[in-house]
Amino acid sequence: MTPRYLTKSRYKLAKECPHKLFYASKKDYYNSKLDDEFLLALAEGGFQVGELAKHYYPNGINIETLNFEEALKQTNELLQQENVTIYEAAFLYENLFIRADILIKKGKHLQLIEVKAKSIDPNNDSFLSKKNGLIKADWAPYLHDVAFQKYVVSKAYPQHNLSSYLLLADKSSLASVNGLNQLFFITKKDGRTQVLLTKNITPEFLGNKILHLSNVDSEVDLIWSAPTDNGSFVEEINFFALKYLKDERIGPSVGAYCAKCEFKVSLSDIPEKLKSGFHECWETLGFTVEQLQTPLVLQLWNSKRKQEYINKGLYFLKQLTREDLEPKAKTNKTLPYLSHLDRQELQIQKSKDNDLSHFIDKIGLLEEMKTWKYPLHFIDFETTSVAIPFNAGRRPYEQIAFQFSHHIMDENRNIEHIGEWINVEKGKFPNFEFIRALKKDLEKDHGTIFRYAPHENTILNAIYNQLKDSNQPDKVELCNWIESITHSSSSSASRWTGERDMTDLRDLVLKYYYNPLTNGSNSIKHVLPAILSSSEFLQKKYSKPIYGIDIKSKNFEQHVWITYDEKGNTINPYKTLPSIHEGIDNEMLDEFVIDDSTGIADGGAAMMAYAKMQFSQMMDIEKERIIVALKRYCELDTMAMVMIVEAWKDWCN
Repeated sequence: MTPRYLTKSRYKLAKECPHKLFYASKKDYYNSKLDDEFLLALAEGGFQVGELAKHYYPNGINIETLNFEEALKQTNELLQQENVTIYEAAFLYENLFIRADILIKKGKHLQLIEVKAKSIDPNNDSFLSKKNGLIKADWAPYLHDVAFQKYVVSKAYPQHNLSSYLLLADKSSLASVNGLNQLFFITKKDGRTQVLLTKNITPEFLGNKILHLSNVDSEVDLIWSAPTDNGSFVEEINFFALKYLKDERIGPSVGAYCAKCEFKVSLSDIPEKLKSGFHECWETLGFTVEQLQTPLVLQLWNSKRKQEYINKGLYFLKQLTREDLEPKAKTNKTLPYLSHLDRQELQIQKSKDNDLSHFIDKIGLLEEMKTWKYPLHFIDFETTSVAIPFNAGRRPYEQIAFQFSHHIMDENRNIEHIGEWINVEKGKFPNFEFIRALKKDLEKDHGTIFRYAPHENTILNAIYNQLKDSNQPDKVELCNWIESITHSSSSSASRWTGERDMTDLRDLVLKYYYNPLTNGSNSIKHVLPAILSSSEFLQKKYSKPIYGIDIKSKNFEQHVWITYDEKGNTINPYKTLPSIHEGIDNEMLDEFVIDDSTGIADGGAAMMAYAKMQFSQMMDIEKERIIVALKRYCELDTMAMVMIVEAWKDWCN
């Protein structure tokens, strides 16, 4: 039986929300983040950073066993040496257990090094706030992690002096060698993720150091001395450890943090035989399952006051009033579109009335449409940023644009998927080819270009800066073109607004359209299915297999976008994208790197799939399947924008 030790991962989870300590170790609870840490580490290069760190501290001994007792025994034996470097050293104190990424022993001094793929600019970034001297919120999880580890090691080996460090990706450092990240490939063995070295790594292969070592002893002391919700630092970890050992709930309590709970799922969507920890937490406060079907204040769009409402006993949207939203009104100015407050009030009122009909400002949208120039262009990018750069001269976490999709609509509402581009070459920095292909696609006319949310503008600004620092022969031409279709970011040294600056479709959603079926979200993944459920025009048109015939497509044939479940509700098109594994026999599936049987249905999955193509060894057939899935997903993103505009045009006549 696995011992119920409070590990560093369990401690971090309890710091997020004490309830999670009870749910996390149980397989009968739904958990949306079950694979998130693995996927994020894969997509951002976290596994490779861990392996790279070992080569910065070479000749260490890796403790590979997963057995607690054996790992502790091996660690203790190694620490009998005068000087030693250990990877994954194990330590136990009372009921607290940790494994250190890197531990260096020199005589009676121990260096505890926690390796993280998070980035830092050592010349400008600080762990502490300048306003109050406290630890910044975005650094707190990492520093609490080290504080917990240092406490356990210091108690397990009190006769040693101990220093603690974070080893982080250095944003200010330039890689000096090409193909650095291709030295480390990801593989799975016996269900465990491992890093496979592609060659014998010597210092010249590594080039300049791109990881920065930060001593965090003072920050750890600050955490140790600060009071917590459960007493002192030591009292809190002992409290967590005891509750975890006894498998007891902590609480009851709820808060604004419940909105991001990984144990939350709609009871109608929850997989069979799984429980919803979120609902159990709220039920401990006396709420019934029926009450919890009513929209909660957690769903209030873009509100920073959710905790304040909960503290006042206001748990449901229908309990809120305009005074709750804005107790001290600063202005009575009426905007010609939905203001932030208007949108929140509309959401609350529809909740009170149990009104699921959508709101559309036809006059406002028509005025916007008068400014559009045909043909209309709809573009979407798929991007990533990795800790270990692909090429010399690049920094950790620089933006990488590996794919785009492009639809057009003419004045007669003829639609075509006219362009796409994707990079599939391993270890290649694709941005300059990406921007050339995009320019070629969009420069044929002066039609209005649509994006959804600021992402595409941000990426083009990043490529603009990369071009400025490059020796590309056409960089002036490309930079001028980027300026023409974007506006400068707040961090840009230059200022511009292009004469063809892209139109943000999400901004138009916020100003002129609200649908209660989105549950307060304005992501295109929620707006599209909500509009499909409300638009008879779209239902009539896209319930037929016209896509890929009447509407030209590069990746679909006779495709039906609108289908219905057994209750007659429209099914989200993102959930109907074909599986990567479709049509592959089980024997071949055993060799696939991607073991998920679903399709690529969101940006995170796309980023993960691209990362696996870059950092895994896979069969050609799996790579081909991933490329097809990526193309279909990106095409749906731009087609989703087209369908939103089509619905608006129908409603506005």
